[in-house]
Amino acid sequence: MFRTIIFKLILALHFILWSPILLIGLISDGLNRFFVLSCARGVLFWARVIAGIKYKIHYPPHEENGVPVTPNGNIRLDGKSIIASKHMSILEVAILSTHVKNSFFIIKRELLWIPIYGWAFWRMGLQPVNRARGATNMQKLTHAVAKKIMDGKVLIIFPEGTRTKPGHPVKLKRGLLFLAHELKLPILPVGTDSGKFWPKHGRMHSGTANVWFEPVLPSSASLDEIYDAINRHSA
Repeated sequence: MFRTIIFKLILALHFILWSPILLIGLISDGLNRFFVLSCARGVLFWARVIAGIKYKIHYPPHEENGVPVTPNGNIRLDGKSIIASKHMSILEVAILSTHVKNSFFIIKRELLWIPIYGWAFWRMGLQPVNRARGATNMQKLTHAVAKKIMDGKVLIIFPEGTRTKPGHPVKLKRGLLFLAHELKLPILPVGTDSGKFWPKHGRMHSGTANVWFEPVLPSSASLDEIYDAINRHSA
């Protein structure tokens, strides 16, 4: 428990010290993204050094004529798919944002109200959503997301809508299906077991967290198919 307390104190200090740097980064899109991602890499650094949490990324096996292809040629990190990820901790947020080039997340609009960090998220192109607005909001959301994808960005969404605990199944939100259907984009499921090491509440545990990129599903996939893919290897 002592390690957990020290880590959370250092992480809080990390975020405080990065605040003025992110404020400077607001002057340009490129500088802002660089500083935000550097802050995320710092989270991964402290998780490894203080909490003893490393991570490993797994790609689905795939071969062409017996020769393994490169990960990017297999898992579509080029914006031509929607990355739908299991969400258990800040860890996979930091991993995905730093490993998927030009990525952006759909987030609760309240996160943009956080001083400095919220401004940096807005500048970076993270897409806020007002969950109370229903169908009207989904149409506006789809239009905004489509524009970002046309600009070469990659959408990452947490279809469960919240952080989950290991072994606690959570139904997926139907918004993912709406976006995939309207944008005609396949779905790239991503699983993780990060909650075993960085739980939503309580003590952290050292070890190697895993992130699994699963085979791509068509835009017509059902919620059950997506759920099964995301949770195939997840904790």
